[in-house]
Amino acid sequence: MSSNPIKLGIVGVGKIVRDQHLPALAKDQDYRLVAAASRHGKVEDIPNFPTIEAMLDAVPELEAVSLCMPPQFRYDAAHTALVAKKHVFLEKPPGATVSEVEDLKALAAANGVCLFASWHSRYAPAVEAARAFLGSTKIRSAAIIWKEDVRRWHPNQEWIWAPGGFGVFDPGINALSIATHILPPMFISSAELDFPENRASPVGAHVTFRTSHGLPVTMELDWLQTGPQSWDILAETDQGKMVLSGGGSKLAVDGRVVHEEPEAEYPMLYKRFAEIVRAGTSDVDLAPLQHVADAFMLGKRNVVEAFFD
Repeated sequence: MSSNPIKLGIVGVGKIVRDQHLPALAKDQDYRLVAAASRHGKVEDIPNFPTIEAMLDAVPELEAVSLCMPPQFRYDAAHTALVAKKHVFLEKPPGATVSEVEDLKALAAANGVCLFASWHSRYAPAVEAARAFLGSTKIRSAAIIWKEDVRRWHPNQEWIWAPGGFGVFDPGINALSIATHILPPMFISSAELDFPENRASPVGAHVTFRTSHGLPVTMELDWLQTGPQSWDILAETDQGKMVLSGGGSKLAVDGRVVHEEPEAEYPMLYKRFAEIVRAGTSDVDLAPLQHVADAFMLGKRNVVEAFFD
C-alpha cells in the first residue's frame, strides 16, 4: 500500500467517537476521514449516511472503516466491510462473542484485508514499563481493582445493560486488556457476578484467577463507585510492591513513581492500525474477551438491588 493517507470511514457516531476518535484522527496525517455512518450522530464537513451499506455504496474509494457501535451490532457491520475488502478497526470489546470475532479473523484473511481489535488501555503510557518491571521480577500475587461510575461514563446508554452489552465488564475488559499483557497467562477459577434485579448485565464482579504455576490473581469490578475512580493493577513481587494506577498512566514501586506520562491511547491505536494496514497483517488478541466469556460461564449470579439511571 502507498504512503498516501488511508481513506477512512467511521461507523457509530457516539460519545467515544466524539471524545476520542475524532480528536485523534484530526491530528493524524496517516488518515483522511472521508465519511461517517450513524443512525443518530453526524460528523461535520464530511458526507454522513444512515448505514454502513449506504456509506460503502456511495464512497467506494474508502479503504478502511472504524466500527464504534455497541458490540451487539458490530459483527454484521464488520462482515459487510470485510466482504467489501475494507480494512476494519474494531472498538473494544471487538464483538459480543468470541466465536464471531474468530469468524471475522478468518473472513479478513480470506479477503486479503486487515482486522484490528483495539485494546486502548494497553496503550496507556506506563503499561510497557509495568510489563518490563514484572518481567524482571518474581510475582507473588496480583490484584485488579477497577471501580467507576457508570452514570458518569455511560449516561442514558441502555445497550450496556442488555444481553451482549457486558455491563461492568465494559470497563472491566480494559483492565483485562492490560492484565493479559503484563501478567503471566492465567485462567479464571471462580467468579461472582452482581446483577441488578432490573438489568440483564452485571453491575459488579468478584473474580479469582490463577496461572498454571499457581500465581493468585483477584479482580474486583464495581460500576457504582462515586467520587474518585479506581483503575489499578497491583502486584506483590520480590522487588517490591508495584502499583499501576490511573488506568495505566502511572507506575510506582514501593511508593516511588517510576513512570508517568500524559494519556495518548487513541493516537497510539490509530498509529498501530496504520502499521498493520500497510504491513498487510491483522492484530486480533482475544484473551481479554475470552476471560469475560469465562467469567459469565463460571460466574455465580447474585441478584442485587435494582439499578436506576
